[in-house]
Amino acid sequence: MFRTILSVLILAGLVQACTQTPEKFKIVFDSTKEVSGRKFAIKDISPGLPVDWDAYNYVVLEFRSTTSQRFHVGFTTEDGYNELRIMNYAPGAWNRLAIPLKFYRELPGSAADLAATYNQPRYTGWINLGGRRGLLRGVDSIGIRMRAPIGRPEIEIRSIALAEEDPGDAYLGESPAVDEFGQWNAGDWEGKIKSLEQLKSEWEAEEREPVSTAEYGYSKYGGYLQAKVEATGFFRTENINGRWWFVDPEGCLFLSVGADCVRAGGGGDVRDADKRRNMFRELPPDEPDSRARQNSRISFGMWNLYRRYGDDFRTKANEMIIRRMDKWGLNTVANWSSPEVTAMNRKAFVLQLRGIGIDHGLMGLTDVYDRSFAAAAETSIRDFVAPHKDNPWLIGYFLGNEPAWLGQEVRLCGMILDGQRRPIRTELEKYLAAGDTPERRRDFIHATFGKFLQTIRHLLQKHDPHHLNLGIRFGNGHLDNAILDLCRQNFDVFSFNCYDLKPGEEMMNRTMQQTGLPMIIGEYHFGTTDRGMAQSLWQVNSQQQRGVAYRYYTEHAYAHPGLIGTAYFQWCDQDLTGRFDGENYNCGLVDVTDRPYPHQVNAMKETARRLFDIHSGRIPPVEQAPEKARGHEAIPDIWE
Repeated sequence: MFRTILSVLILAGLVQACTQTPEKFKIVFDSTKEVSGRKFAIKDISPGLPVDWDAYNYVVLEFRSTTSQRFHVGFTTEDGYNELRIMNYAPGAWNRLAIPLKFYRELPGSAADLAATYNQPRYTGWINLGGRRGLLRGVDSIGIRMRAPIGRPEIEIRSIALAEEDPGDAYLGESPAVDEFGQWNAGDWEGKIKSLEQLKSEWEAEEREPVSTAEYGYSKYGGYLQAKVEATGFFRTENINGRWWFVDPEGCLFLSVGADCVRAGGGGDVRDADKRRNMFRELPPDEPDSRARQNSRISFGMWNLYRRYGDDFRTKANEMIIRRMDKWGLNTVANWSSPEVTAMNRKAFVLQLRGIGIDHGLMGLTDVYDRSFAAAAETSIRDFVAPHKDNPWLIGYFLGNEPAWLGQEVRLCGMILDGQRRPIRTELEKYLAAGDTPERRRDFIHATFGKFLQTIRHLLQKHDPHHLNLGIRFGNGHLDNAILDLCRQNFDVFSFNCYDLKPGEEMMNRTMQQTGLPMIIGEYHFGTTDRGMAQSLWQVNSQQQRGVAYRYYTEHAYAHPGLIGTAYFQWCDQDLTGRFDGENYNCGLVDVTDRPYPHQVNAMKETARRLFDIHSGRIPPVEQAPEKARGHEAIPDIWE
């Protein structure tokens, strides 16, 4: 359909490719500015393009960016300026990206958590649904801007077109975007792998390094040998002189220092390789024994492990994970990690419950009014916890992650009322018959959430009384009192994800005071752009600064008397050409070639040596903050 809409319009003179020099439509971003960018008149790039876009569903850009740093693409309309965040999988080459115009017009659809709500994958990049929403009429200019540019990057635009149906994306580069090791092909950096011989030499050097947990003073389970209290044989929490701690099964005080997504062979999965084959110099072989397969996808990460270890690569790679955790001071295998690693019973671990009714169509809420809910949840929980209920290595269970309905309660009620006939809709209609106000709509959603939490708490206590209820990893800790009260009534630990320079002390004080619970940070990270991946939710300017940022954040977190756990997101970089929802962050401790990031892991070691004294209040956290670190919040409304 791209031919019938785009090509025909070109022939009619309504849509034209840019015939002028692309230099005219180049932006050189100023790295000294907080925000840098430019606007161009669309008629100068593609003369004859309509200004009313109601009849179209896609805007199609051909562009080249020198950086993988996220940028904003927006259009000036008769209603104002409207933009989205764009991430590019192939910096250094021309790309065609088709952006669905519904992302500019409509609020995101219902999904269970924040990532699923706001991340939208494409084949040459991915889109994050920031910005405002509105009609696309009177469209006269395109804007491209970037927050805190790293290293004076450039973007060129050579055409803009419209289409009714999805024309698809295309990699238009002359050389592959990804090399035979799964690395970004167009860039270079210190330590980039250029040959298999170089890679094998570095692997061998790592295997010769000594490994011990002695410098951290860890017990068998990762607690502190120098501080013991009553042992119960399982993990628990205790407040000692105003400071919260985990207590490990042997009675040692314990701080959960972990990483999410701990698994062998990450960082190199390839979605739909047949639809973008020219992006890859050489794909891993499709072996009958699935050596290069990970979850039915082609995987550079798994192929590199096979190159390293041979036929027994899974067992040996998992053993290396434990060695690395010992060496780096990590004592917890955190959320979304490999069952092969947790089943080794060599590190404390956490799990997330499944099959408990969290509904994508309800923005992550649950229809607790459905008569089948409680019975189905009980069956799921009973079966899920059965293999783990007597395992002392398990800390506890999470219920969910970043529910999308928080702050959207009124909208969710509207979606329920406009949706299919189901028990939650009937209950909501009955409730609102006594009065329909925004406050009552919020109260209904909160009451529904409370019924869910009470049911799950009861079932966990019934089927596994030994392990902790770690709650839900909320998208942030800034929750209203009604939600915090529900957490106090139903959780053993309050958990939240916090992508920031450091967690806010005022927020943590309020949370601990309101809930009376210790706290875990379930996700945080820092990344940069030198490896061809997006720079993570919090960006820094270099790999060295990633280590600085880790120490600053983590040590300030544990300085709080209520904070007893952190989980860095994640073990390995995300996939260079995008995971299931498109994300491709440089956030790993390990890269696609199965090599650690030295600045990152050395920072983790330094901090791990200090955490007991920091949390005890004996020494202060480091004061060196990363340079020019910036978050992913809404870009300031400025152009410079």
